[in-house]
Amino acid sequence: MERFLVIMERFVAVPPSPELLMRTAVTVAQDSAEEQELVFEGYAYTYRIVRQSTPQTEPLLLLGGSSQNRHSWQGHEKWLAPLCTLITVDLPGYGSADFLPARYGIDFLADAVQHMLTEIGVPQVNLFGGCFGEVVGLRFAQRHPASVRRIVFAAAAIRLPRLYSEAVPQLSRTLARGDIERAADGLVRLFMSNPGAGKVRRHAAVARLLQQQFVNQTPDEVRKAVEHNTRLVTHGCYRPLRVPAVPSLVFTGEYDTLCTPEMGRELARTLPGALFTTVKEADHLVTVERRQESADLIARFCTDRPIDDLPYCGPLESL
Repeated sequence: MERFLVIMERFVAVPPSPELLMRTAVTVAQDSAEEQELVFEGYAYTYRIVRQSTPQTEPLLLLGGSSQNRHSWQGHEKWLAPLCTLITVDLPGYGSADFLPARYGIDFLADAVQHMLTEIGVPQVNLFGGCFGEVVGLRFAQRHPASVRRIVFAAAAIRLPRLYSEAVPQLSRTLARGDIERAADGLVRLFMSNPGAGKVRRHAAVARLLQQQFVNQTPDEVRKAVEHNTRLVTHGCYRPLRVPAVPSLVFTGEYDTLCTPEMGRELARTLPGALFTTVKEADHLVTVERRQESADLIARFCTDRPIDDLPYCGPLESL
């Protein structure tokens, strides 16, 4: 299961344009970025911060998926960095950080987030979590509520999707036979909506890049992916703990067949006073297919601007 989640998550982090655009996106705001390695409970990890000297809101902490790294959201920086300081991180067990054994669960990762904020002197953040980033982000908010000013979650759920759980055994057997291409085909079908479900921006291009990312995993990524899967199976992805009563928003692509809109609503109901919406012409990979729109939605919510009646969103629901 993890290998497929890993590839999807890395893909969410990469703009859906050709390779030249991806390289260009990586350079955005690079000169103003700082990186620092920290150690939490014996495990090294690295954060990245792009500072804004005249912020309009609290720093924005972006927690991406299981194979996204601290550079994965640079394609969104041109819309977000003018508003506030941006923080991304390779937590232990992910990206370039130290390998983290599966005996360390979600609580450990949530506490590592708090360790980072304490070390860099940031008392409170606007929290974004996408896919697996929501799992860590929600637990962080539950364990360290004073550190959270606002919450935004995307393409996420509080339980493993049934489609995912059912597809994993067959895909795993395909991988064991060494048939990477067939496994990649199955992964694309799993994470992307059926073309007949509705119009999704850049559907064909996104599918091609997703498959490419899958077949290009490094041995280190595979090892961490497998351990991540074991971690989720062992510790689970949700605990019904108290959530801080802060402004909260959940959104997903209108054609998301993995973490469906109804699963997004289920997540929103666990957050006091949360709002929910869908992004039009998108599926599970909403932050890739509609990168500018998703950045705009996050920015508007974190600066208390209206988010109702946005042309790229469905109706705003109060849950």
